[in-house]
Amino acid sequence: MTAPSTAERTADTVRPWTPPLSGGELATVLHRLRGWTAFDGVALLDDVATALDDVPPTEENTEELAERLRGHLMRLVTIAVAAEAEEDTDAAHLIEQARTLRVEDLPGDYWKAVAHLRRLGWTANELHDRLAAIRCLKEAA
Repeated sequence: MTAPSTAERTADTVRPWTPPLSGGELATVLHRLRGWTAFDGVALLDDVATALDDVPPTEENTEELAERLRGHLMRLVTIAVAAEAEEDTDAAHLIEQARTLRVEDLPGDYWKAVAHLRRLGWTANELHDRLAAIRCLKEAA
């Protein structure tokens, strides 16, 4: 009788590989990756400048600018939460303000919409600066 080879011994002791996530969980991860947009500090600052400029955006551009600013706020809040920035009092206040503003509808009246855009822009700028100051972002754009 011969001793079993190393390959034969290993085949008996190694468990078959199973993926760490189920099919449904993998689909969720894939869906989130496909919907992911990288943080673009330059685009954020461009949109903040447009919102806070002395010359307000045209009425036709208010909804589009509001959507972009909401997206910037969403990414900044996600970065802040992941970096545990809520431990910083100023950051926590700005995160809460960003969450509140992000879900508000753009007012139908043009000048109220401009005021809302300015609140969105100001909050995005302040949160961006605070996250840079407490080193949640490598650098401000």
